[in-house]
Amino acid sequence: MSTSTTETASLEETTELPAHEVDLSDIAAGKVRSLLEQEGRTDLRLRVAVQPGGCSGLIYQLYFDERVLDGDAVRDFDGVEVIVDKMSVPYLSGASIDFEDTISKQGFTIDNPNAGGSCACGDSFH
Repeated sequence: MSTSTTETASLEETTELPAHEVDLSDIAAGKVRSLLEQEGRTDLRLRVAVQPGGCSGLIYQLYFDERVLDGDAVRDFDGVEVIVDKMSVPYLSGASIDFEDTISKQGFTIDNPNAGGSCACGDSFH
């Protein structure tokens, strides 16, 4: 019996999470890596989510998370893991995340082909 329990435990540990179709540019991955190094945390992942809100109906959320939740999809970008919850996956399929650092703007940008339209400030979409 102990052998089958050990086999079951090792199978659970090797079960891979499903992959999502969000792309992270090399520049954005480098910025995430730099932020994680500044924090001294190697256990964090970049979580990308879609939440109700904003004047157009949905808003993006990007934050660091140490958790992996049931149903999460993950992709690794040269050591930077990006996690998307199962409810957000269809809204973010094919989206790409970049990092812009210019005189006029600094921050992460999301190009989402699924967004039917956005608000004037660019913070929400439908």
